[in-house]
Amino acid sequence: MKIKALGIPRKSSSGKILDVSFPYIEFNDEKFGNRDINNENLINYEWDKSDLDASINDTESAYLKLHLISHKFCKPNSINLDGIFNALPNVVWTNIGPVDIDEIDQLLIKSKIENLNVYVRSIDKFPCLTDYVIPKNVRIADASRVRLGAYLSEGTTIMHEGFVNFNAGTMGSAMIEGRISAGVIIGNGSDLGGGSSTMGTLSGGNNIKISLGKNSLIGANAGLGIPLGDNCIVEAGLYLTAGTKIALLNEMNEIDSVLKGLELAGSSNILFYRDSQTGKVVAKANKKPIQLNEALHTNE
Repeated sequence: MKIKALGIPRKSSSGKILDVSFPYIEFNDEKFGNRDINNENLINYEWDKSDLDASINDTESAYLKLHLISHKFCKPNSINLDGIFNALPNVVWTNIGPVDIDEIDQLLIKSKIENLNVYVRSIDKFPCLTDYVIPKNVRIADASRVRLGAYLSEGTTIMHEGFVNFNAGTMGSAMIEGRISAGVIIGNGSDLGGGSSTMGTLSGGNNIKISLGKNSLIGANAGLGIPLGDNCIVEAGLYLTAGTKIALLNEMNEIDSVLKGLELAGSSNILFYRDSQTGKVVAKANKKPIQLNEALHTNE
């Protein structure tokens, strides 16, 4: 494996690297961008698999790995991102670029005195995806809700309340009206309903990688805390976790057994819902296929 890249860092007045953009990346036989770049700050990178497997120790490496995911050279959870939070500085992201936190007050005062149009978009370690990478055949209604390091496959539509974290994303056409947390992947043809969420691995002690297979639906305001396979439905408002007690129904709608959610991790063709009379969470075979509206995901 051979990786070559050209990076352009932006620095604070004290010389601290705030971010790095990559106008050219070569990943084995795949290429992005133009290598004929003329910039006095240009940095050349030559990596191999050992660099992808190594933890992150500096800002430049963090940005290159995030670019590799967002350019879809590497899938989420396939490269080592340990150390990324320590390597990335907390930056004030403005309409004129990144600014060091220690320098933002002076810039804002200057902007008022000189009538400059400077405003703060966010204060964060991770920047917006679309400031660096424009994914092809993808719709993003609110670009501020997708971080650099998101992996967005062609045909993906992210509505205004949809959110995609770094090291997470879609493996095909998908409708995202909910939240894809860090480390979570969503399969082709699946739908996250409005206000829905997927449990990430960055907090709360959860060390299970959450994923949703193909042609599945997480209903509005529902949540997913276990991985599920293909053709599954989680009813609107139901948060399914590893410890949720679930009654399994047979074809006669009789309870065969009661399992914890974790015991159904990775299962396919299941409908999960809450019995409106008893309040119990139940599951049975899903015989209703999920199909996205093709017109909403052409995105050409």
